[in-house]
Order: sequence, then C-alpha cells, then structure tokens
Amino acid sequence: MKKVIISAFEPFDNAKTNPSYEAAKLLPERIGEADIEVMRLPVVFGVAAALLAKRIDELRPDAVIMLGVAGTRTKITPEVIAINIDDARIPDNQGNSPRFEKIDSDGADGIFSTLPVADMVGEMTKGGISSELSYSAGAYVCNDLFYRTMNYLKTKGLSIPAGFIHVPNPSDSEEVIKSELSISEIARGIQICIEKTISR
Repeated sequence: MKKVIISAFEPFDNAKTNPSYEAAKLLPERIGEADIEVMRLPVVFGVAAALLAKRIDELRPDAVIMLGVAGTRTKITPEVIAINIDDARIPDNQGNSPRFEKIDSDGADGIFSTLPVADMVGEMTKGGISSELSYSAGAYVCNDLFYRTMNYLKTKGLSIPAGFIHVPNPSDSEEVIKSELSISEIARGIQICIEKTISR
C-alpha cells in the first residue's frame, strides 16, 4: 500500500479558516492504492518544513503534496518551482518577518516540483475544475515550506514525487477575491492531483 502525505496550513492573517486545510479534511482516507495522511502545519517560517521533514522521516511516504491558500487567485494552481528566498509581506504566526533573505545560503536558486503538474492541470480542467500552472509560489511561508522540503528530499536522496499546490478561497468565502469553486470542488481537484501522482 502506498502512502501519501498531504500537508495544509492553519489560518493566518486574522482569517478564521484556511481553505487548504478545509479542503484537505474532505479527502478520503484512501485514494486508489494509497493511504492519505493529512498534516496541519503552522504558518511559521522554517518550523512548518521541520515538522513535515520529521514526518517524512517517520513515514517514508511515496509522495508528498503540500497545500496552501493563494488569496489573490481564483483557480487551483500547481506550482512549477520553489525559489530560495524568504520575503514576508506580513509577519508569520510567530511574528517573524524575514525580508529578502536566502532560505539556504548554499542552496540552488530554484528547485522544480517533481509532481506531474501539467498533467494535473489537464486532468482537473477535463473534470471541470478551474486550474492553471503557476510559476511563482511567492516568498512567504508556502514557498519556504516548498523550497525547504524539496531541498530536504534532494539532500536525503529521496526521489519521490513532491511539490506544492495553491488553492483559492472557495465560493462561499467572505474574502473579496474568491473562486467559483466550492470547498468540496477544491477537494475534488486535489484528489485528481493525488490520483495523477500515484498512478505514475
């Protein structure tokens, strides 16, 4: 039986919920031949990645898919690349505000996702779920988690599919920018991404 870790984030910036975690909670415990484990991570630079790395060591999963919310987007957007920069527009949930700092002084400038991102978008679009590729995961905690985790897997020599997917605010959100997708449709999009990953 395969094992897949799905990480998502707690609320931040005065929000009551985080759609990444609300969608992740709706995923079935098993998808195809894979057991799904959902992790809720703190919105804290470095800490989120350390917790995920610890769980990767313990579980030795067959894939890792990280989720976060992108409040300015209206589609599900698998990320193509993580960049080696932390630059906080707002403090994280522990008050940290790195400004244009390298995540790893000796690390690569960017690390590509190893998820089948183009296939994911194609399959979600086929299923009527609004989706497109993104070439920037920003420079906040989402990108920090994405970069650190990809760097960690690379350092450990773990060649498992891993990457980050941003989700939008759902249709019933109180936010100004939101998607036409309901939270259950966002969860269905994530499930399609998982299916595409484990079927490779």
